[in-house]
Amino acid sequence: MPERASRQPLIWLALAWAAGLAVSGFAPYDRATWWLEIAPVLVAWPLLWAMWPRFAPTRLVLALVGFHGFVLMLGGAYTYARVPLGFAVQDWLGLARNPYDRFGHFIQGFVPALVFREVLLRVVGVRRGAWLAALVLACCLALSAAYELLEFAAALALGQGAEAFLGTQGDEWDTQWDMLFCLIGAAAALALLSRLHDRALAKEGK
Repeated sequence: MPERASRQPLIWLALAWAAGLAVSGFAPYDRATWWLEIAPVLVAWPLLWAMWPRFAPTRLVLALVGFHGFVLMLGGAYTYARVPLGFAVQDWLGLARNPYDRFGHFIQGFVPALVFREVLLRVVGVRRGAWLAALVLACCLALSAAYELLEFAAALALGQGAEAFLGTQGDEWDTQWDMLFCLIGAAAALALLSRLHDRALAKEGK
């Protein structure tokens, strides 16, 4: 297959993300926060391009990464504490806070879990089983901890200007909840998608 054709899914992802970024960044609630929130998208796509086609992820993983990008863009447009969809869920469930931030951290575990699983299987050569699951969960928790440290650094650097990026909504245990939801998301991905992921790996000859 020619290289141009092999990159087609990545080109479609770039077009979709470009449209999403244009909408998200047209009039965000806070421009600085928008840049901070969508930064992973700006890092992920060049990284995927650099790895392609030497390490092209399965379509399943690429689709999940694409979805995660849109979750970040929506959070960046409004800030996580002000996403309208989150307010709707808050009213529907009678919650004390906008839950979109919790959802974002759930996805922060759910999507990377399949990314780490694919890397561990294809690159590291870890066998399927308990150790693979444990390593995936550990990697996701490490990613969550790194993100919380990034938020800590932003708070130190920006002071009150980092409040929208932190999205704590007055919860002193927000960091711990964020990491817990990341762990729950990672465990959910392993429980729900491992077999589908294995079939995708086999079908695509990865």
